[in-house]
Amino acid sequence: MSKAIGVFDSGVGGLTVVKELINQLPQEDIVYFGDIARVPYGIKSRETIIRFSIENMLFLLKQEVKLICVACNTVSSVALPIIQKYFRVPIVGVLSPGAREAVYASQNKKIGVIGTRGTIKSRAYDLEIKQLDPKVKVKAVACPLFVPLAEEGWTQGDVPLKIARTYLAPLKEAGVDTVILGCTHYPLLKPVIKEVMGKNVLLIDSAKQVAIEVKKILAQEGMLNAGARGTQRFYVSDNPEWFGQLAKAFLGREVKNVEKVTL
Repeated sequence: MSKAIGVFDSGVGGLTVVKELINQLPQEDIVYFGDIARVPYGIKSRETIIRFSIENMLFLLKQEVKLICVACNTVSSVALPIIQKYFRVPIVGVLSPGAREAVYASQNKKIGVIGTRGTIKSRAYDLEIKQLDPKVKVKAVACPLFVPLAEEGWTQGDVPLKIARTYLAPLKEAGVDTVILGCTHYPLLKPVIKEVMGKNVLLIDSAKQVAIEVKKILAQEGMLNAGARGTQRFYVSDNPEWFGQLAKAFLGREVKNVEKVTL
């Protein structure tokens, strides 16, 4: 039996990564862990985020996964370099793949980044982009209301549009031609963000880039599953019913096999 891909997030947003993994690697088994009991990570201290991340890693390794996706921008911004030192399994964060694609795609070297307050405050995207190309100008904006809008299903209509116009105004003023969706909830709001930013601005979906990166690593390591269509297992640290209901908005289908676990 081939080993699965492990994915963890502080909540449900990482399901956008799962959706992309299913689209691009339909033959792979996936094990997802959502740390619902301790969300949000963005307001926690660096030490706490690292500790939570290690515990999440250990849980997934018990499921005998072959690679782990850190589908949380906060963890990718704060804890990824630490956990990569202590674990031998390949680990893919959401930050680097999105930053690389944005630098490659931008024509005018003006890139916008939107994310949670924790991610934007860390300046992790700014630093990653500047390392790739020091000439790029980065405009980063926190969009905290985008997460509850996505979770409540308010992804269309006047309310999200007005909020998006307010949040994204600094990016339009900066003249960015590329915007990184620096939170795994944000792909659900793509149509609204696109409407505000205009058709000439490219949106970089980190979830999509993560799936591409995972496929590349598994191919290089000879770990791709050549079997039939893969399965998905879902674990949470609290409230499996709520997770299962919300998962439909992210995956496009109901999820019933959600198991609550204690780390």
